[in-house]
Amino acid sequence: MTLPTLHITAEHVKDGLYIGPDVSNYGGHIQLAANLGWIKFEFSLAAKGRIFAGAGSGIEAGSSIDAGWGIKAGWGIKAGWGIKAGRGIKAGLGIEAGGAIEAGWGIEAGWGIVAGLGIEAGGAIEAGDGIKAGEGIVAGLSIHSKWIDCRLRIFAGLVNHRSPQLGDDEIRAEIRGGEIAFGNHVAPAIEAGS
Repeated sequence: MTLPTLHITAEHVKDGLYIGPDVSNYGGHIQLAANLGWIKFEFSLAAKGRIFAGAGSGIEAGSSIDAGWGIKAGWGIKAGWGIKAGRGIKAGLGIEAGGAIEAGWGIEAGWGIVAGLGIEAGGAIEAGDGIKAGEGIVAGLSIHSKWIDCRLRIFAGLVNHRSPQLGDDEIRAEIRGGEIAFGNHVAPAIEAGS
C-alpha cells in the first residue's frame, strides 16, 4: 500500500507558523521542504507514515509529534509534550520534548537529546553532546554521547529482536546523574585538545 505524501512548502508557512491543511492526524507521509527554518505547528503533528524535514528545516509542535514510521529533520525536533515514532528519530541538531521520547528503532541527534520524562528506543541512542531525561533511559542497543544525566535508571542492550552481540550493551558517556541498571559503562572517548 502506497501512502500519499503532503508536501509542506513556503506557501504553508507564515512568520514561522504552519498555516496549511490539518496535520493533526494525516493518513500518509509529511515532507517539509528544505530551508524553511523552524516551523511551528500550533498543536500536534501526526502522520500514519513518516515525517521528514529537509536540510535547514526544523519541526516544533505545541503538543506532540507522532509518526507511524520515522521522524527525520535537517535541523531539530521539539515538542511541548511527547515525540513518538514507530521506527527511528533523527535530527541534525537536537531533539527536545516536554514529555517522553519514544522510538521503535534508534534515536540520533547531532547535538543533544532532552526529555521531561523518559527516553526509550528499540535500538541505539546517540547524541553529539548530552542526553538528559527527567526519568530513565532505556535502549535496546548501546548509548553513546558525551554525557548522560537522568533522575532514575539507565538500561542499554535490552535487545530482543536478535541474540545479543558484543557491544550491544555499551554505555559510552560520562554519567552525571542516574544509575546504570543494565549495561556496560565504557569511558567516553577523549577528544583531541581536551
